[in-house]
Amino acid sequence: MLPKTVKVLILLGDTIMAVEVLLPALSPTMTEGTLAKWLIKEGESVRAGDVIAEVETDKATMEIEAIDDGTLQSILIPEGTEGIPINTPIGIIAEEGTANEVESDSSRSAPESELVQPVVTSKREENVERSTRDVQTSHNIDAKERILASPLAKKMASQENLDLSTITGTGPKGRIVKKDVLDAVNKNFRQPILFEKTSKATMDEPQGFVVMENPFHTTSNTSMRKIIAQRLTESKSTIPHFYMTIGIEVDKLLDVRAQLNNEENLSLSINDFFIRATALALKSLPAANASWGPEETIYYERVDLAVAVAVSGGLLTPVVRDAGNKGLASISKEMKELAKKARTGELLPEQYQGGTFSISNLGMYGIREFAAVINPPQAGILAIGASTEKPVVRNSAIAIANSVDCTLSCDHRVINGATGAELMGAIKSLIENPLTMML
Repeated sequence: MLPKTVKVLILLGDTIMAVEVLLPALSPTMTEGTLAKWLIKEGESVRAGDVIAEVETDKATMEIEAIDDGTLQSILIPEGTEGIPINTPIGIIAEEGTANEVESDSSRSAPESELVQPVVTSKREENVERSTRDVQTSHNIDAKERILASPLAKKMASQENLDLSTITGTGPKGRIVKKDVLDAVNKNFRQPILFEKTSKATMDEPQGFVVMENPFHTTSNTSMRKIIAQRLTESKSTIPHFYMTIGIEVDKLLDVRAQLNNEENLSLSINDFFIRATALALKSLPAANASWGPEETIYYERVDLAVAVAVSGGLLTPVVRDAGNKGLASISKEMKELAKKARTGELLPEQYQGGTFSISNLGMYGIREFAAVINPPQAGILAIGASTEKPVVRNSAIAIANSVDCTLSCDHRVINGATGAELMGAIKSLIENPLTMML
């Protein structure tokens, strides 16, 4: 559930008249969200604890609860609005019987977006009446003399040389918002593009134009995709990556896995073994289980391993806490539960935040080798490829072995070449001798 974040609007004596419902920050990386859905309408009564709205964050869809009994007096942000900054008022809950006395608080400056500007009110009844008349007059003038549009929509239209009078607004009272301008821009892009026609064979022919058209469609970027883009750009721009790849034979691991699954009635995956091996290697090499800071490097005493899980529209990294002290069966069970919650959007913030190192496995997609991008503030991520048969030399003879290519991406500010090589050697030793992971 979302934090119960509100702001008191008006006090009469010691009695709270109304409160603003603010969009809260759900994680350290969250700066904005999408108001996915209002579950109640304006004028409907609510009780403390009732779910009144759903907010889409970069990781999941969460719920907002009412913090007191009252009436949803006003919806400030319509459902479907994207890019709402945290701590922005999205609605007002008034006490029963006071809904008509309270409008909203205009002391907060609205961000430059399509958010609705709150109506100014006063604590004194006579000022409320005067303010209401002024606002109504202003609205009438707006409707007759100018086009209603948000500041951001006006700026975007100016940059794209669009006439606002040709755009149909979908915001409150026909207000033109960001989405309307984007739709108009996309419509213009769909017009045929003219290219000059030339012909080397018949240069004496008069030049003309041919119509070239490339149909396309657009999809709005979700909050998850925006955060992923932001963090990956930050990672590649600020972290000095370097990479090292090693081949690891997995024949013994496949035999042990089959035996354990048959005899112990388990369903262990190759990924479970890599999680266990990586956690044990990091536990034995604390220098790699660390994060870079401006003034100091942080070395973690516990291995919290983040594991990449592909979900609709993006990627999540649920965390196996204290993986270095958990056995294969425990890791396998926990990972299955976390992956299921990730794909159904049920992960809680504490289940995907705070990892100290990451693993990404694309072997199930047939990818032989790849290099992953570090997830800040972590200092490393292990990319695991598919198991393939390869020729190897054993006792001066050629043999065929199942091998997996693994690539370690390192933050060179924290993990130098020797430390990275030592970590990869430890992982390789554990995977190629899987019984040592049982000790």
